[in-house]
Order: sequence, then C-alpha cells, then structure tokens
Amino acid sequence: MRCLLKASIPVEAGNAKAKDGTLGSLIESILAELKPEAAYFLTEKGKRTALLFIDLQDPSQIPAVVEPFFLAFNASVKITPAMTAEDLMKGAQGIEEAVKKYA
Repeated sequence: MRCLLKASIPVEAGNAKAKDGTLGSLIESILAELKPEAAYFLTEKGKRTALLFIDLQDPSQIPAVVEPFFLAFNASVKITPAMTAEDLMKGAQGIEEAVKKYA
C-alpha cells in the first residue's frame, strides 16, 4: 500500500545532528533503506519535516519504517494511506455505490 510518511524533527534534535555533522548522512541512510517513490523536505510549524511516499507490502513493515526517525531524530511520525490518480479511478465505483446507498 502506498503511504505518505511525514516525519517532523524537533528543532533541538535537528540542531544537534546538524552541529555534529550527522544530519545529512542519517537522512541519506534512511532514504537508502526506504527507497521512497518521492521525497520532499520542508519546514512545518518551525520543524524540519520530511514527506516521503513509500510502498508498504504489509503493515508489519511500519515499525521498521518509523523507528529510524524515532531513534535518530526523536521525530514525530505519521503514516497516511495515499492513492495515485489511477488508484482513485479504480475506486470510483466504490464511491458511486456509497453515494447510492448513503447520500
């Protein structure tokens, strides 16, 4: 299942990693392991934030995916299922059925 992983790094933890020179290499290492379809980096609410689109084959992969962010950066992490336009089109019939039944 394709998911959006959002990891927000507390300022103090990010600054400590930047000062000791490991911020970039830790992020590179995590990206090499996760092999995201896309990765974006921004600030959100004053925190360094990563947005990664990843494909999970099984929910049991979640601990292995989130723990590097917890352990390396004391980050808060959120995983949200995500769809491509193609996925949405495949699910369109389900939308139509729900409209008929519940609207």
